[in-house]
Amino acid sequence: MASKKIMFFKLIISLSLAARSTGNEDDQFVYSGFTGSNLALDGNARIMPSGLLELTNGTARLKGHAFHPNPIRFHKSPNGTVRSFSVSFVFAILSTDPDLSGHGLAFFIAPTRNFSAAFPTQYLGLFSDQNNGDPNNHIFAVELDTIQNYDLEDINGNHIGININNLHSVQSHDAGYYSNQSGIFERLALNSHKAMQVWVNYDREVIQINVTMAPINLAKPERPLLSTTFNLSTVITSPAYIGFSSSTGTVSAQHYVLGWSFGMDSLTPPIDISKLSELPRLGQKAQSMRLHILLPIGIVVFLFAVTATIFLLIRRNLRYAELCEDWEVEYGPHRGELLLVYDYMPNGSLDKYLYGKDGKPTLDWSQWFQIIKCVSNGLLYLHEECEKIIIHRDIKASNVLIDTEISGRIGDFGLARLYDHGSDPEATRVVGTIGYLAPELARTGKATPFTDVFSFGVFILEVTCGQKPIMKDTEESHLMLVDWVLEHWHKCSLNDAVDIKLQGELMLVKHS
Repeated sequence: MASKKIMFFKLIISLSLAARSTGNEDDQFVYSGFTGSNLALDGNARIMPSGLLELTNGTARLKGHAFHPNPIRFHKSPNGTVRSFSVSFVFAILSTDPDLSGHGLAFFIAPTRNFSAAFPTQYLGLFSDQNNGDPNNHIFAVELDTIQNYDLEDINGNHIGININNLHSVQSHDAGYYSNQSGIFERLALNSHKAMQVWVNYDREVIQINVTMAPINLAKPERPLLSTTFNLSTVITSPAYIGFSSSTGTVSAQHYVLGWSFGMDSLTPPIDISKLSELPRLGQKAQSMRLHILLPIGIVVFLFAVTATIFLLIRRNLRYAELCEDWEVEYGPHRGELLLVYDYMPNGSLDKYLYGKDGKPTLDWSQWFQIIKCVSNGLLYLHEECEKIIIHRDIKASNVLIDTEISGRIGDFGLARLYDHGSDPEATRVVGTIGYLAPELARTGKATPFTDVFSFGVFILEVTCGQKPIMKDTEESHLMLVDWVLEHWHKCSLNDAVDIKLQGELMLVKHS
């Protein structure tokens, strides 16, 4: 009889333990990886062979959902309050663009697993433009958002938020954590391609929601990132489904959950970080898609470059074919450009004497006059005596070189153009130095001997007045040297425009 009582007592204990185990199966669970799990999936979501839960794979404008397979009773009685609960999960977001990633992922609690009417992009696969904000949604969510949507009043493109029936967050904060050691806020980039952990806690006694996050290698920070008071009994139904949702927009990204744990009326069981799967290499699939797009473009560009090079080489050879001489046939052509060669000018450029640069001494009028004549003779040769008309297009003091005898030579022919005598020069883009440019250049775009002569005239005024082509008046406003001399001409005060160092010499020349 006693043995029967013992056996009956053991049976009662076994049945009690079995019932407790069945009752607690959905009150507490932990996934340290998802290999072999029976999560309910839809949309773009899948469990990878490595054990990663992939919500979106980088394809644009898609959504994905993953649910714990069984609904959970959040109310102890039909009209009771929502019980306290804790959630922890490890996630990662990968994007090929370090500055952009769309759109994010969210942990949620909802009365249904049917999100077929929800939109991707900014609605994260949870809502649509028709039901966003509808209190009948009965959805609580924590969003990890990587795009700033102004229509949803997002604070930035890297935030975490608490959401009630709406993607206008009840409260949001820049993603990051408060250090236990210093108390300083440390920012985290959600799309940093690194795994991070999030904790969500609801206390029914004080109806308080706390959200905390940290890098995967840190313990849970003591100070939560978000903390708000809200009675979830008015939101969460019983039973309800819990899971994750994610979506992409025009900017693609890959959203992963590595581990997940849940506890009702208790803290979450710890996720075994050592068992979590490794993330795929940076943008593995997105890079493959990009390769399919960029490879054909690269081949086309390469073929175009090769064709253009061959064309230029053939054109170059044809250009010099008729000019090839006998000795070039034997030794090969030795022609690639025309070079201008002139004597070494040890005294440098004229502007050093004009404005006293590098300690150069000032010149007297006879030396200046000699330099001016040399420049005018040079222009005469370029415009009329050379085989082709050469337009210098940049006559100025710094392009006049001085030899040992203080004679001037025109230098720097980098902007020069050549055309035949008697022909009309073609219009080109306007080049030269401001202050020396002839007014007609802006209208016609044609550089002619007359435009060089205008620049030469400004150069003469620069020498005789000791002023730069663009000067400042008494009010510190910019004034053209030509206009300044004209003002003195109209006021019959030209002597006042002459460089004070040359006034006496010029008067002697005038009276001689």
